[in-house]
Amino acid sequence: MLPKYDGYEVCQAIREFSEMPIIMLTAKGNDMDKILGLEYGADDYITKPFNILEVKARIKAILRRNSKKNKRDNQEDSQVIKEGDLKLDRDSRRVFIAEKEINLTAKEFDLLELLTCNPGKVYSREQLLTYVWGNKAMDTGDVRTVDVHVRRLREKIEPSPSDPKYVHTKWGVGYYFRV
Repeated sequence: MLPKYDGYEVCQAIREFSEMPIIMLTAKGNDMDKILGLEYGADDYITKPFNILEVKARIKAILRRNSKKNKRDNQEDSQVIKEGDLKLDRDSRRVFIAEKEINLTAKEFDLLELLTCNPGKVYSREQLLTYVWGNKAMDTGDVRTVDVHVRRLREKIEPSPSDPKYVHTKWGVGYYFRV
């Protein structure tokens, strides 16, 4: 009963680009109207006259359900990082390039994981030694260890290690991840 479109068309149009919760408040109260509203994508259907406290309670319930769903989705997504052809599964500690599994050592995986979780951030060799090899690595470790591991990592994941697609060098500073 809107001027240009009906509520079903508006709901359907919104659903084409958004998962935002939709509650229909309407005077149409027969069963078929309710079924159509929910079929077109509404999360709830409330008929007039309505109690405003009930509407508030329904809004809170939908938002609560959506926030729980979003938290679950974000947690699941955060365990798998996809950048271009590269897929890094943090739980199983596996890396795939174009759906082909790449075998990495523990340190190579840790290095790649740190870089992919912080795309664009440049890490110095010293920082990488600290984060990947641990705090005591700076006392006994050689910063060239990082260079060797980056070279081996590139040989495994890059189509052309001399012209990297993923792990880049910021000359005079360190390494960073970019697709």
